[in-house]
Amino acid sequence: MPFPHASEALSRFTVLDLTRVRSGPTCVRQLADWGANVIKIDALTEDAGGEQPGGPRRGSDFQNLHRNKRAMTLNLKDERGLAVFKRLAAKADVVVENFRPDVKKKLGIDYEGLAKINPRIVYGSISGFGQDGPYHKRPGFDQIAQGMGGLMSITGAPGEGPMRVGIPVADLTAGLFCAMGILTALLEREVSGKGQWVQTSLLQAQIFMLDFQAARWLMEKEVAKQAGNNHPTSIPTGVFKTSDGYINIATTGGRIWERCAQGIGAPELYSHPDYLTAPARSKNRDALNAEIEKRTLTKSTETWVRELNEAGVPCGPIYAIDQMFEDEQVKHLGIAQEVPNDEGREIRLVGQPMTLSRTPSRMVARPPEFGEQTNEVLKEFGFGADEIAKLRDAKVV
Repeated sequence: MPFPHASEALSRFTVLDLTRVRSGPTCVRQLADWGANVIKIDALTEDAGGEQPGGPRRGSDFQNLHRNKRAMTLNLKDERGLAVFKRLAAKADVVVENFRPDVKKKLGIDYEGLAKINPRIVYGSISGFGQDGPYHKRPGFDQIAQGMGGLMSITGAPGEGPMRVGIPVADLTAGLFCAMGILTALLEREVSGKGQWVQTSLLQAQIFMLDFQAARWLMEKEVAKQAGNNHPTSIPTGVFKTSDGYINIATTGGRIWERCAQGIGAPELYSHPDYLTAPARSKNRDALNAEIEKRTLTKSTETWVRELNEAGVPCGPIYAIDQMFEDEQVKHLGIAQEVPNDEGREIRLVGQPMTLSRTPSRMVARPPEFGEQTNEVLKEFGFGADEIAKLRDAKVV
């Protein structure tokens, strides 16, 4: 039985996945979900019974990261295992790894080494701080990158100290940027016929995600500070109490601020000199927020969401995760998707956040068990039955 592809978009590409934990698997998930033939290389030193870096193999986190892939075992600490990997790399299109920068060089499976075997190989690397430089050997973790990348200094309420973001944003964005780089390199390869080395790091990804806050420092030498739930430049934008919870209201520009004042039944706020211009609203932010909250406390979140949207004011409820998945628009978008499997297990995961009209992404295969398709993959790469048996006897696979 041929392995099902999640999409036709990338089905012509074969990817060798050497990644662990989160940033690397996030990258490879993008390729797998768009149909690439992804082969996850399980190290023989891992716990075949379930425990993995990042949680149990059948746990929700692992399942969400590794769907639409196949897996084989391989001992890269054995010279015979390295020889097997190089045979795979000779035919593959992409290799992705998030080892410490020195590890792949010691193993002889760095970009320079594999490019000699396969000049068309696109090699994706994710590290904590970069492939070289004074910090390149440091271990990289998401929270460290959030702190060093400036994000924690602008997250949280003023005066309460630095605060991490509630998701592993450096890991996730590094993975996404690496996937974008790989796709760019594959497009360029169609012209040049040559592969190349794609590099990113948690630190670079986090700095890039500062976006306009970073640009404000580079261009204007303005250091952004914590603003809590307030937007740093569009005012009033923030969280306001209602009679039964909270609501987000966002205004951008004077016209929407006028609609907001009308919508909450306080047109006098719009014409008030303290709130008439953007600089005035910024200077008097706290007083303006208090005036708005006096009004929002009089009605429920549901009522305000309906009335303000009807008035053309951007707003929305603040959901817990379970509430979010029950929202009618979220259900309509179909981002929570069932994964088919022969075991009859209930596997429901987060699908891709974008759609393609002709080559959509689907959940076609549950995450593989430990080394589940080892024989199958080796046969596809030209290994004979006797070779595979010898590799198994030698505990190379």
